[in-house]
Amino acid sequence: MKVSIINYKAGNVRSVLFALERIGIQAGVSDDPDTLASSDKLILPGVGEAGSAMQYLRQQKLDELIVSLKQPVLGICLGMQLLCRHSEEGNTDCLGIFDTAVKSFSSAEKKTGESLKVPHMGWNGIYGLETELYRSVGEQQPVYFVHSYYAELCEHTVARANYGLEFSASLNRNNFYATQFHPEKSGDTGQLILENFIKL
Repeated sequence: MKVSIINYKAGNVRSVLFALERIGIQAGVSDDPDTLASSDKLILPGVGEAGSAMQYLRQQKLDELIVSLKQPVLGICLGMQLLCRHSEEGNTDCLGIFDTAVKSFSSAEKKTGESLKVPHMGWNGIYGLETELYRSVGEQQPVYFVHSYYAELCEHTVARANYGLEFSASLNRNNFYATQFHPEKSGDTGQLILENFIKL
C-alpha cells in the first residue's frame, strides 16, 4: 500500500511519519502531483498558518489535485481547516470540501462571554462519533488538541468536542476525513484512529 503525506511546508510531518511507522506503514512525503495522485491513501497534516499554506498549495497546483482525489484523504489539524470553506486566519479561502467556516477562539470568547485560554491545548474528550474512522473508539475518549481556530458544526461533523462552545472535532464527506486533534499525539486512541484510516 502506498501512503503519502502531502508536503506543503507546514510542520508536524515527522511526528505523523513516526506514528505511521508504529503501525507498520512506511509513508512517503511529497508535493509532486503524480506521486500523490497514484497513492492509495493521503494525509494532509499541518501545524502552521492557513494563508501561507493555501498559497503554497495553489502555487504547486495541489489545491486542484486535492479536491479531485477519489482515494481516502485524512486532514489533521491545519490540514482539516484547509479542507473547509473559509478560515478567519488571514481571511483565507480554503479548499471547500467541507461546507463550514473556521473561526478563532478569540471571536468565540466574545460570543460566549467565557474567558478561554488560546490556543486550546491538551487532552479533551470527543463524542458523537460517526463513520468507520471511529470504529472501536469509545465516546468521550480523550485526544490531544493544539489549535487557536475551530471548524463550526455542520452536516459533515462526525465527532464533537467542547471548549467554551461545541465545535467539529472531526469531519467526513465521501472519501475525505479530517480531525482537528492530532491522532499522532493521542496515544492508543490516536493509533486506533490511524489504523482505521489505513483500513478504509
